[in-house]
Amino acid sequence: MTDALLEAVVEDTAWSESRNEIFTDELFAALQQPWNVLLLDVRNQEEFDMWRIEGRYTPETLHLPFPAFREDEEAAIAQVVAAARGRPIVVVCARGDASDFVAERLRQRGLRAINVAGGMVEWGDYYHVSPMVETPAYAVYQVDRPARGCVSWIFVSQGEAAIVDPLRYGGRYLDWLGERGLTLKLILDTHAHADHISTGPELSEATGAPYYLHPYDGIHPFDMLPARIEYQMLRDGQRFELGDLEIEAIHTPGHTLGQVNFLVTAPDGEAFCCTGDNLFIESFGRPDLGGQGERWAPVVYDTIFGIIKRRVPEHAWILPGHYASHREANADGLYVKRLRDLWRENHSLQFQGKQQFVDYMLSHLPYMPPQYVEIKRVNIGLSHPTVDEADELELGKNICALSDVN
Repeated sequence: MTDALLEAVVEDTAWSESRNEIFTDELFAALQQPWNVLLLDVRNQEEFDMWRIEGRYTPETLHLPFPAFREDEEAAIAQVVAAARGRPIVVVCARGDASDFVAERLRQRGLRAINVAGGMVEWGDYYHVSPMVETPAYAVYQVDRPARGCVSWIFVSQGEAAIVDPLRYGGRYLDWLGERGLTLKLILDTHAHADHISTGPELSEATGAPYYLHPYDGIHPFDMLPARIEYQMLRDGQRFELGDLEIEAIHTPGHTLGQVNFLVTAPDGEAFCCTGDNLFIESFGRPDLGGQGERWAPVVYDTIFGIIKRRVPEHAWILPGHYASHREANADGLYVKRLRDLWRENHSLQFQGKQQFVDYMLSHLPYMPPQYVEIKRVNIGLSHPTVDEADELELGKNICALSDVN
């Protein structure tokens, strides 16, 4: 975002007259601080209920479907004026066309209105890379997909890179690595994901870097069919070297039977644990996405309070694969926390004994989208969606964590 536009947006001064739209990178930057605007979402009710624009500081949102402007434009605009209370208006729809029309009609009435270019499709496809650690010996980067609450991690040392839980658009990782002259050496998935399409096999084919997955996740839990992708089988205790970094695979079943954590040890004594869907900053991974919730729930307890507690040092930084709310980020926008702090601050881990933990887990399972079954098929090569079909499968925020409500 240009400094002038950001200042105009945040300080609630006049909009740039030369700008009628805001792009997703600008939108993301603006949402990182208090923003005195009205978000006007003109999508239909089903789409709005599924997901919406959110950030560290989410402005007030008015949902007013586009047909309202067709049926009675005067009444619709009056409703917007009343909600805006003199504030600038950011308009969004699914792909940016209907919202562009509405923003133009609002400007014709003298209102300060700007359209989100590309709509929720572009917002859903936006990735933001942030450095967590940068030293002469190694670096760690967070790749955030804010619309879905999905996170992947890039480790770099001595010109080599490893990607953990790569998200859907592999070309973006390759461009980022290419700009920095880095060679992709390892591609690691903590598990066969259900909420998003992994680009691991694609990256492996493009670069020759091996793609690793635990063999227990190389079988679809519902179809019981084996994977039709090229991958290397992970095993518990397996170690990799990445420049000055050492990576250890720790088998941590529960969310899936093949869930693996990757413990990365640095030469300065720091440690980083990519927990995938085992541990989040708030809550932990649900056990039912393979259709075995009651059987796998006790395994989640054994993994968290047994394997992780025993094998991951308390000073290690926990690097999860997802987040449910932007409030889980720290002041730098990073979804990380020391394990010793997580034990104390994650309210979903405060239980007396296994049975109480399991009872809580099974009583807080959220709705399971049917798309998750198909996404698992895609991730092990049993299905090959078109781009539009993949967009449909990935609509909405991830719900891999437990719900806060019964």
